Amino acid sequence: MNKPIRILGLDPGLRRTGWGVIACEGARLVHVAHGVIAPRDSLPFAERLHTLFVEIEAVVAAHAPDEAAVEETFMNSNARSALKLGHARAMALVVPARAGLPVAEYAATVVKKAVVGTGGADKAQVGWMIARLLPTAGKTAVDAADALAVAIAHAHARTARRVA
Repeated sequence: MNKPIRILGLDPGLRRTGWGVIACEGARLVHVAHGVIAPRDSLPFAERLHTLFVEIEAVVAAHAPDEAAVEETFMNSNARSALKLGHARAMALVVPARAGLPVAEYAATVVKKAVVGTGGADKAQVGWMIARLLPTAGKTAVDAADALAVAIAHAHARTARRVA
């Protein structure tokens, strides 16, 4: 029997980056860990990005994922906010890649459809489904639930690629 694949899901944000790790063995998904990285708003921008880098690096070191998946950001109408969010997303992409992990990206609608069954689901529905799909995760913060959903979407996509 093959060893379970560990998947790190990341929901990037400058204020709150959610992360979640699941183990995937065939169709069986098991919660490993989750959390939220929240750099202090009072820090200069570069230091907030550095905090994200260091904390994501610590998650990778602690949980030894085999693959990573990152949610694509929703396009913001405020260009300045979109640019800052893009920097946070870069940390979520670069850190796992730097650790040698393959990194996949998924649109929010794809993530929601994989977990809830519809791409138009709201955050409460995603959180409710995460509690059902990964009961040992307990109550999760919204950002962590979203990150676990990204990991689940990746697990489903891996399975679909193997079957096809």
